[in-house]
Amino acid sequence: MNNIMLNIGLVACGGAFGATFRYLIGIGIVSLFGKGFPFATLTVNVIGSLIMGYIFQLVQQGTLGSSNWWPLIGVGFLGALTTFSSFSLDSLLLIQQGELFKALLNVALNVVVCLLAVYLGTLLVLKS
Repeated sequence: MNNIMLNIGLVACGGAFGATFRYLIGIGIVSLFGKGFPFATLTVNVIGSLIMGYIFQLVQQGTLGSSNWWPLIGVGFLGALTTFSSFSLDSLLLIQQGELFKALLNVALNVVVCLLAVYLGTLLVLKS
């Protein structure tokens, strides 16, 4: 039971940092590009996917010596940072606003670029 409590604490700490980073990245991206396209959500999804691939590969290789890294970063930080639910809402709102092209572009970019980012994250570990 003690390990479960430790993992809950790690997830909570990671989530607090991930949510904070999500908020700050959102403010920065909106100030740069405006609100015409959900670039903030796309940005956090790509960054989160890159980190996810990197951390996953390190865990798979056994490079990270402690099993605490996954609850802290994989579940907590990345769970709060990446925002698939926001991505889904952004896409729905674009459709409801009659912006079908933007909605489809948002879906395509998030899926394709995030898959590539996860792959790149794994390559970063394998090539180092």
